[in-house]
Amino acid sequence: MYEYLEGTVSSVQPDHIVVDVNGVGYFIYTGNPYHFQIGEKYKVYVHQTISDSAQSLYGFATYEEKQLFEKLLNVSGIGSKSALAILANEDHHGIVNAINQENVSFLVKFPGIGKKTAQQIILDLKGKLGEFVDDAGDQIEIHLTANQQLDDALAALEALGYSSREVSKIKPALDELDVSTTDQYLSEGLKRLMK
Repeated sequence: MYEYLEGTVSSVQPDHIVVDVNGVGYFIYTGNPYHFQIGEKYKVYVHQTISDSAQSLYGFATYEEKQLFEKLLNVSGIGSKSALAILANEDHHGIVNAINQENVSFLVKFPGIGKKTAQQIILDLKGKLGEFVDDAGDQIEIHLTANQQLDDALAALEALGYSSREVSKIKPALDELDVSTTDQYLSEGLKRLMK
């Protein structure tokens, strides 16, 4: 098993990054791949899953993120893709608070999380996330824009499991924002999808 990989990011795609560690490229799924910049060196905390048909790595910017991912995986009905989509939201304390306050309506806003699964998350994790608490559909084609960063963010939202319809609804609002990076568009898009 791997704890982390330290290397240079050689590729950033809507659903994954590739980290070059001494000449070996590791394909790593991540909730927000645009948090990482091509050519920069990172320590990426990883979780490895092994099935009959594949071995996959899931990457996180912090050890705490990895721990939260692993706790979510222990919930019945939550797979790697759903857990990753939940963690794509940068407000991890908001997620923990929603669980502790039994806020089902907050949790069902994540792709692939229905009411029953949200209730299971609360049942399994309520009161067990103390280390994370801060003391303080239809296919709709998304037309590409001249803004590559926005297009990449929209593709990443779909890779997380949001439908084309949901993503296309927030696209005009994102297009009007005064931001310049894919990471910023992705973050703003997640905020709007969570409303």
